Amino acid sequence: MTGVTPSGMRVGLDLVEIAEVAESVERFGDRYVSRIYTDHEITCCKREDRDGPGTTYVMESLAARFAAKEAVLKVLRPVDEQPAWRTIELYRMTGGWCEIRLSGRAAELATEAGLGELSVSLSHEAAVAAAVVVGWCTL
Repeated sequence: MTGVTPSGMRVGLDLVEIAEVAESVERFGDRYVSRIYTDHEITCCKREDRDGPGTTYVMESLAARFAAKEAVLKVLRPVDEQPAWRTIELYRMTGGWCEIRLSGRAAELATEAGLGELSVSLSHEAAVAAAVVVGWCTL
């Protein structure tokens, strides 16, 4: 059909073992955290250490955000190169839910695909964190 712009929904789903994220944080520390997560995400996932000075991370929250970043990639469908992790941000709103904010190559891929706003749902239970991302593609 000529003159018709195809459109459709794109869905990404990802599961992450919380222990794998905890192991990466333990092994690589802030180098890992700052390579994957934005400053806002890091702030949202910090917890003051009750056993002494310093800060620890809420591993379930880090894992859920990592799952969401993977789910976003499934919606963006990069071919040549994957966007940097920090170009996909899970921004926690005042009410507690998260919105996806893209920058750099991730934003370019969304524009190229005609993707508007992406919606995300995060969850974690026992040993696993999960995320679902949905976007509407108008191209």
